[in-house]
Amino acid sequence: MIRPEFFYNTLKGMGIDFYTGVPDSLLKDICAYITDHAEGKNNIIAANEGGAMGLAAGYHIATGRTPVVYMQNSGLGNTVNPLLSLTDKEVYNIPVLLVIGWRGEPGVHDEPQHVKQGKVTLTLLEAMGIRYEVMSDDEKELERQLAKATEYMTGTKEAFALVVRKGAFGKYKLQSSASNPYTMEREEAIKAVAQAAGDNSVIVSTTGKISRELFEYRTATGEGHSRDFLTVGSMGHASQIALGIALNRPERNVYCFDGDGAVIMHMGSMGIAASMAPENFYHIVFNNGAHDSVGGQPTIGFGINLTKIAEGCGYKTIISVGTRSELDNILPTLTTLPAPLLLEIKVKKGSREDLGRPTTTPVENKEALMSFLEKE
Repeated sequence: MIRPEFFYNTLKGMGIDFYTGVPDSLLKDICAYITDHAEGKNNIIAANEGGAMGLAAGYHIATGRTPVVYMQNSGLGNTVNPLLSLTDKEVYNIPVLLVIGWRGEPGVHDEPQHVKQGKVTLTLLEAMGIRYEVMSDDEKELERQLAKATEYMTGTKEAFALVVRKGAFGKYKLQSSASNPYTMEREEAIKAVAQAAGDNSVIVSTTGKISRELFEYRTATGEGHSRDFLTVGSMGHASQIALGIALNRPERNVYCFDGDGAVIMHMGSMGIAASMAPENFYHIVFNNGAHDSVGGQPTIGFGINLTKIAEGCGYKTIISVGTRSELDNILPTLTTLPAPLLLEIKVKKGSREDLGRPTTTPVENKEALMSFLEKE
């Protein structure tokens, strides 16, 4: 098992101390260590993995040094364009050390959204011509791997990837965290909005704990799951799934249960949703200023003004609440207000320790919702 401090200090000794990327549950311990020990400008949690590649390229151009980009393998898709059209040796020839969490590794049990990505992770790197090694869990061997990677990147100015298996890093708990003064539990807020949405509405919930909490709420109440689409993968795209449903089912109120990290990842989607102006589209953003599902790494959720952004995009109604009483006051009249509507609900960080996962498959979830949409 690799101690996070060993990994960080070994790279530092090799002259590598700039990090950017999107946190991953398999990398949460090393990401937490980096957050606590790197200068702010040397660890930038990016909006998405493609953006991290741009930051890394800019860092190298400015300094001549090699950056690190960390991500879950599901984020590789966001990096394909910059890896092939920016950093590749046939374009700008920029070295980057990629640290990739291997969710869905063949033979290792994982959630269904990770299985296909896990199968193709190594072949995808090979197809892009990126040299890689699966990271060793032995520190002496890892030191050799890092030396080899550094020598390769220095000599060729090309990217090199370390693919990280589950459990490869030792435990490290994040010490520093952004201030969050809010007391309302996200799960509590999800229950309140879901209950207020009514039986005829559709809810599209985003990746991570928001979908898990919505699923458990429906299970606890015995309501079934046919009205909900749980976007277990495709982080940042739930609002566009909801928009596609809303535009083609105008008789249904369609809610998108989103998270701050997901909204930030593909924020341009807000402009598209508002420009289409569906009168049945309700965008609910549960903002806790953190990537809660992958270790609680901070987002810029509390550092930006989502309501002003929504206003600029063209949402017809924009509301922000931070207490349960404020939420309870707005919910009874929410659907009487002009839409597309954005409701930001500021909530505390964290979730229940015993929070479960959906017990239905993605295909079962999709087919149940399609059947529900066909009903009068």
